[in-house]
Amino acid sequence: MSFESARLGTAEDLDDISWLGAAVTSPLQDQRGGPVFSHRELGFTTPTERFQQAIAEPNALGVVGEFDGIVLGYGVVVVEALDDGSLLGRLLDFAVYPGARGVGIGEAMMDLVVDELRAAGCRGVDAWALPGDRATKNFFETFGLKARLLTAHRAL
Repeated sequence: MSFESARLGTAEDLDDISWLGAAVTSPLQDQRGGPVFSHRELGFTTPTERFQQAIAEPNALGVVGEFDGIVLGYGVVVVEALDDGSLLGRLLDFAVYPGARGVGIGEAMMDLVVDELRAAGCRGVDAWALPGDRATKNFFETFGLKARLLTAHRAL
């Protein structure tokens, strides 16, 4: 019997996103590329602020992943228009509590995200993985995501 599930998020999930966001973003500081990523891509808002905005915006969504009814994963997705008028989904946040990984929560969330973006007419979905984060890269590859852009950086 499977206990993992995913659903669209609501304002009632904000307390869970607060502790969960802190738990999954604080280790980024120790990963290659993490310090700049944390302050550039993520640093201007908190996970809770991004999630709250996503559930309020028509061009975004917040998703939560649960195991036995307990929120242990979350995602923030925005839909952006490209210059040709097509739509692209971008995962800004996508994380599962480290102690709950490998039981299907992320898979359930990703299935929901893909279904929602397909229904919105998106041509694709982008997600990020830090250099050397093979587990995240492998996870996204199981859903058909492949690198389309690499960012090179030199610390000064």
